[in-house]
Amino acid sequence: MASTAPTKMSFKTQMLEAREGAIIQSVNRLLAEKGFEAMTVDEVAADVGIAKASLYKHFPSKEDLAAAAMVSVMRRAQGFLKGLPVNASPMDQLRAVARWTMSLKLAGEMPSLPSQNSRLRSALMANKAYMDGLMEVSDRLGAWIEAAQAQGTLNPKLPPIAVLYTLYARACDPVLEFLKMGALYRDDEIIELVMDTCFQGLNSR
Repeated sequence: MASTAPTKMSFKTQMLEAREGAIIQSVNRLLAEKGFEAMTVDEVAADVGIAKASLYKHFPSKEDLAAAAMVSVMRRAQGFLKGLPVNASPMDQLRAVARWTMSLKLAGEMPSLPSQNSRLRSALMANKAYMDGLMEVSDRLGAWIEAAQAQGTLNPKLPPIAVLYTLYARACDPVLEFLKMGALYRDDEIIELVMDTCFQGLNSR
């Protein structure tokens, strides 16, 4: 039986995909720096070095731009979770996710989460790729939370949904930026400080 050779991507398609990747990367950074409301399409076009009309050929609106960046981050999260060691304890898995999230935030690669009444939030709720990714990530984290509670390594009195949202909040934790602005700690030290307050609390031990 003859094997079918993979179709080679045309140069034009490669260039379009490369440009789209550059656009998403730029939007991701601007969302991290400014947030959705303050970011403008003109800024994205100027940052990528293309005309705004060319930008609209890839993404017809500001909401589409931001949603594409959020989907990109969600896919990175899915890939990260799949790459975690399967034999690690549930608590170690949760810690690894929190560290990874905060490292992206400190590197300026984590878009600010949309506010409750944001147009972006509405666009994301209607974006199947984003919602499917969010459900997959939430289900996996939720399973680890419940397993850690069953093992006694995580407070069983806490509602799992509250723990899940606490972990998601590390993606937009202003404490990270405040500590970085103070220039007293390295990024890895900042992450461990926030990890300690997140998982151990503020009580004297």
